[in-house]
Amino acid sequence: MEDKQSMMNTELSRLGNTPLVQYEYDNHKIFLKMENANPSGSMKDRAATNIIGSTYKNGVINDDTRIIESSSGNFGVALARVCKEYRLKFTCVIDANINIVNERMLRLYGAETIKITEPDNNGGYLLGRLEKVREIISKSKNIYWTNQYENPLNMESYYSLADEIINDISDPDYIFIPVSSGGAITGISRRIKEINPRIKIIAVDSIGSRIFNCSVQKRCIPGLGSSIVPPILKMAKIDDVVQVKEEDIIQECHDFFEQNSMMIGGSSGATLQAVKWYRRLRKLSNNSKIVAIFPDCGDRYINTIYNEKWCKSNIKPKEICSVNNA
Repeated sequence: MEDKQSMMNTELSRLGNTPLVQYEYDNHKIFLKMENANPSGSMKDRAATNIIGSTYKNGVINDDTRIIESSSGNFGVALARVCKEYRLKFTCVIDANINIVNERMLRLYGAETIKITEPDNNGGYLLGRLEKVREIISKSKNIYWTNQYENPLNMESYYSLADEIINDISDPDYIFIPVSSGGAITGISRRIKEINPRIKIIAVDSIGSRIFNCSVQKRCIPGLGSSIVPPILKMAKIDDVVQVKEEDIIQECHDFFEQNSMMIGGSSGATLQAVKWYRRLRKLSNNSKIVAIFPDCGDRYINTIYNEKWCKSNIKPKEICSVNNA
């Protein structure tokens, strides 16, 4: 246990305190929270580290426990990394939309992967992945589902991110947060509202996602949106919602790369596009302090977002960007 305690302390020391950098757009300074600086390259390291560390410390899991999760994105990679550190077995239920970089990273970290290839009634794979997780659990002993869509530990993992923002910029006016499993925006929003209820929390989603009760359409960019409404989102404190077209997300990623020589992930591109669109629509003052969460890096999207052939094959025009009051 002493070795594992030392491991927990090491994990925590690697985590968070990510840069908050200034980005200027149309004479407006926007603060970008660069979560790609976490160990596996995304904000999901916070949740993976907290969930595994807390459950191990409290005796919910032990050295013989198998961890299981449904994820084709950053959370799966983050869990695989932490499980490798703890020497825990990990099964990740993925789907046909997973990008090749994430799939290779999962295997490099030693995860067992089970791929769902048949789409569900919504045209996506999430329902099928969750069904497979439940099926495996029903036939297994000493298995723990991290369950990012419902686990309160997921939400609590992001209190530290909120604290970091306030420590770096004490009085932001708006914080833009992309939504997928719902854990990050729930944790950040609750913590921020405790500190300063005046700060506006703006959720960023993709058109075609069900999260905010819109019609479900096929989506191709992972890490943003969902074909279910995450139960954990009921506890979030959201002021506004911006939904972004996938083609606009891709264009934002490419524009950012051309201007800054830096690849960003799809959810980061969506968040920046949402900031620009919301700023124009709401006629925000150039003095408004805006923080945009950039969840991950762009290098793992080299075969998708930054691949012209993939973009032409997968991205079809959708409805216009929209804002809904939460």
